[in-house]
Amino acid sequence: MARMRRGLVATLLLATGAMAVQAQYIVVASTTSTEQSGLFAYLLPEFKKASGMDVKVVAVGTGQAIDMGRRGDADVLFVHDRVAEDKVVAEGFAVKRFDVMYNDFVLIGPQADPAKTRGKDIVEALKKVAAANAGFISRGDKSGTHAAELRYWKDAGLSDQMGGGYKACGCGMGPALNMAASTGAYVLADRGTWLNFKNRADLAVLVEGDKRLFNQYGVMRVNPLKHPHVKVAEGQKFVDWLISAPGQAVIAGYKIGGEPLFFPNAAP
Repeated sequence: MARMRRGLVATLLLATGAMAVQAQYIVVASTTSTEQSGLFAYLLPEFKKASGMDVKVVAVGTGQAIDMGRRGDADVLFVHDRVAEDKVVAEGFAVKRFDVMYNDFVLIGPQADPAKTRGKDIVEALKKVAAANAGFISRGDKSGTHAAELRYWKDAGLSDQMGGGYKACGCGMGPALNMAASTGAYVLADRGTWLNFKNRADLAVLVEGDKRLFNQYGVMRVNPLKHPHVKVAEGQKFVDWLISAPGQAVIAGYKIGGEPLFFPNAAP
């Protein structure tokens, strides 16, 4: 009997230990740009040092990431489409949203710029792309970048007529840039992924500096009232660290060739 008790206690201790280990990670649904820019590879080891916690990132388009939150398939959302973010909070699927960081979108295209887009006006640039029937690679994946691109086409009055060279790849930022590089096409990209992109061929930044190209990132926990299984304390620890002075300093410290990829702007 004593041996049975000892065996039962050992089994319970093992089960408790397994549960504790399981609780020491969270799932973060995020946009492809945070991963393909290299930010997570730089940032998450620093969070692990500060918290002892692992983060499993699912990098998809922002729309897909938010849908993961709606289904309860993630603990935290780290994305960049403010309209969609505010909507998922209003629907009750996510808790309070916080600004984390920003960068900007840029229009990338061939150095020769056959459509003559070079400048600071993204709307005029897209009008020229459409008029020239120039190649244009759209993410087409309901990501934050895709949502921004669609806004710019709408502002240009060209929502349904982007030109004969328009192609939607339904892919992440890296593959879209690869397609543009291999075909000499234009593409809207976030600056972070562009700076970390190695296969540039003769692509260059052609349009930048337009205030409409501002690209804000936000973070929020998935609401346990909708999905009781989400890891509330652990998710909040990640959110709190991202918007804290140490987390913001890590974001600011991520650079390529001396150039920062993101600029922290969490409210103090």
